[in-house]
Amino acid sequence: MSATDRDPATDPEALRRHPRLFKAVARRRQPKLRRTDITVTDEAAVKRAVRAASLGNAMEWFDFGIYAYLAVTLGHVFFPPGNDTVQLLSSFATFAVAFLIRPLGGMVFGPMGDRLGRKKVLALTMILMAVGTFAIGVIPSYASIGFWAPALLVFFRMLQGFSTGGEYGGASTFIAEYAPDRRRGYFGSFLEFGTLAGYVGAAGLVTALTAWLGTDTMEAWGWRVPFLVAGPLGLVGLYLRLRLDETPAFQKLESGPVRASEAADPVETSAKGDLAKIFRQQWPALILCIALVGAYNITDYMLLSYMPTYLSDELGYSETHGLLILLLVMALLMLIITQVGRLNDRFGRKPVLMTGMLGFLLLSLPAFLLIGRGGVPAITAGMLMLGLSLVCLLGTMSAALPALFPTEVRYGSLSVGYNLSTSLFGGTTPLVITALIGATGSNLMPAYYAMGAALVGVVAVACMKETARRPLDGSPPSVETPEEAAELVLARTPEPRF
Repeated sequence: MSATDRDPATDPEALRRHPRLFKAVARRRQPKLRRTDITVTDEAAVKRAVRAASLGNAMEWFDFGIYAYLAVTLGHVFFPPGNDTVQLLSSFATFAVAFLIRPLGGMVFGPMGDRLGRKKVLALTMILMAVGTFAIGVIPSYASIGFWAPALLVFFRMLQGFSTGGEYGGASTFIAEYAPDRRRGYFGSFLEFGTLAGYVGAAGLVTALTAWLGTDTMEAWGWRVPFLVAGPLGLVGLYLRLRLDETPAFQKLESGPVRASEAADPVETSAKGDLAKIFRQQWPALILCIALVGAYNITDYMLLSYMPTYLSDELGYSETHGLLILLLVMALLMLIITQVGRLNDRFGRKPVLMTGMLGFLLLSLPAFLLIGRGGVPAITAGMLMLGLSLVCLLGTMSAALPALFPTEVRYGSLSVGYNLSTSLFGGTTPLVITALIGATGSNLMPAYYAMGAALVGVVAVACMKETARRPLDGSPPSVETPEEAAELVLARTPEPRF
């Protein structure tokens, strides 16, 4: 090993023999910060970026949420009659198919976003999702075309899943790279505000149609309406995304080797988006991402997607009853999620994430016991206990996850890690819980499943580094004003010695 490879902290003899060499190495690793190295954000541009990414995300999850809230109806429409449980399991299995294909979408769109830019790929994912959702709305029923109906349903669900594979990684990367370091949690929380808005829109539309048309009419043709709405909404989202500029971090990465100081941090000069490089170099962060996302998605899909089905199928409530309570809970979460973003900017990502994980670990069982007692007050209280734990994760993950990876491979790495975990744990949640309840006969299995996920999450949060108020790895510092940039340069400048 050469002298330049040695660590002076563990080889003081080398430091004594070659002091100039180690000073040169230290300067290269942490060069002097210059004002031109710092990104001063344009607040209007940041808000436009956040608005477009969040609205686009809302439309994506509106499309995805429709299926979850119509699972029982779609089971009757697209699968052979006879056994309601088999129909429901078939419907949830088709729900899970979209998640199984998501890693492939992440592996395609993620590296593409690192090579071509975040904006172009996010526009493409929006088009594919709108096409897939609209197409589901025009598929004939099983009674009309037999087994071609579920076959077509599976195909277009796979198209949805493929497009969604590039959505979250890209949208969260887009906002994280636009936002100033000190407010990344706040701006990132709007992404999940969009997710909740999409779910609320889907649940609200399904609830209104079911109440207006009735169950028989919904199964006859009413279920098609929410899917057909996806076409116009997709065009709106596409328009918003195409109007944006590329993120400042990606623009600096694209600018190539012309960096006078090679300053603030180890920014690479290439955006290859090579999958082999991601798995080879980023595997520790990928494992951490998979653990965090697994815990987050199990609890997320349990509450936001599965709960109406649980209330109707396991506890005997009407579908509308369960959706109305969930709508109330989600509306409350929307009111407070940006405040959670402010909290994780102020106190750190880890404390807020740990609060959410411990909430699920300690409160899941009491919450489901309350829900099992029945009655609107008890069910609402139980779901609020779960919701308040979930909002700690929702309001923080979109800022915490992009910070795990460097700029040159951020979109690709996050898309791969997020979608692998979501495929394994998130999309299968309704199917697994339904099967566990069927096998054990216990209505408390969702609580036990959430507690197991939360335990993994507690360990993962304990292992992650704090990233609040710090520059993204591989990107220069990002501030809100020129004065803040000047203060940062002054703070990083070593005091002269006399």
